[in-house]
Amino acid sequence: MIPSIEFHKNLPSSSALVYGAWRMADGADTSAQTALKKIKLCLELGITTFDHADIYGDYRCEALFGEALKLEPSLKHKIQIVTKCGIKLISAKYPDRRVKHYDSSEAHIRSSVETSLKLLGVERLDALLIHRPDPFMNAHETGACLDALVTEGKIGAAGVSNFSVSDFNLLQSAMQTPLVTNQLEISLLAQHTFLDGSLSQCQQHKIRPMAWSPLAGGRLFGDHETAKRLHPALQDLAQAHGVDIDAVAIAWLLAHPAGIVPVVGTNNLERMARLGDAFKVNMSLETWYHLWTLAAGKEVP
Repeated sequence: MIPSIEFHKNLPSSSALVYGAWRMADGADTSAQTALKKIKLCLELGITTFDHADIYGDYRCEALFGEALKLEPSLKHKIQIVTKCGIKLISAKYPDRRVKHYDSSEAHIRSSVETSLKLLGVERLDALLIHRPDPFMNAHETGACLDALVTEGKIGAAGVSNFSVSDFNLLQSAMQTPLVTNQLEISLLAQHTFLDGSLSQCQQHKIRPMAWSPLAGGRLFGDHETAKRLHPALQDLAQAHGVDIDAVAIAWLLAHPAGIVPVVGTNNLERMARLGDAFKVNMSLETWYHLWTLAAGKEVP
């Protein structure tokens, strides 16, 4: 069973693995019944936290998730919902848009929150993240809006996604409530966040980072040079612990002292059931650095 963790004392416990809903509207079967099956399998595994964004599935995933919850409304009390806003896509749903852009204004954030609450069919979002750093952001307007949404009870807490250390600090400086996470690309093939200060900042302020694309979008198991260097070591560890190699890659993230929370988004239900095996893997310090070295293609200085 996947354990629970705490993002912040004012939030309910979350699961140490999060299900990413960005692919929920993909594939031939996008029925509410199939979505409900995925939700229930997650709960059986101990995954209680679900990661959304307004734009996922060309603005379809939140609605599909909400339709699934209508089939079993009692599940609303067993899950935590994280969603994101701030990106405006060019889409048939918004034919007047001329260019993809960001919008971190109060008007857009509030509109997005109300839409997400309606589509998901819930009264509160456990966390709302600003999806991308916005070069046109008025930090004081954005920060005051996020604070107000927490005070009003529409969101449990606010966070960010893909923010640099300086962008994070700017927004936090304009807020009274704490930002509770930074959702970043972190994997064996995306080592930059270990070196650019992002994870150091999370440790400094006891903020749990979330890792999107923790398996590098499948590239970790491809046939390019880096993946080929990693495969033998991942296979050996997987065999030694009786797990799949993707569980080893997740375990590598879980071992880090920053308390990384991987966001997994597979539509393969059998594969999803095996990801919890990551907690069976004993990742020693030297093993962690062995995988780091193979991924980097060179030893540490």
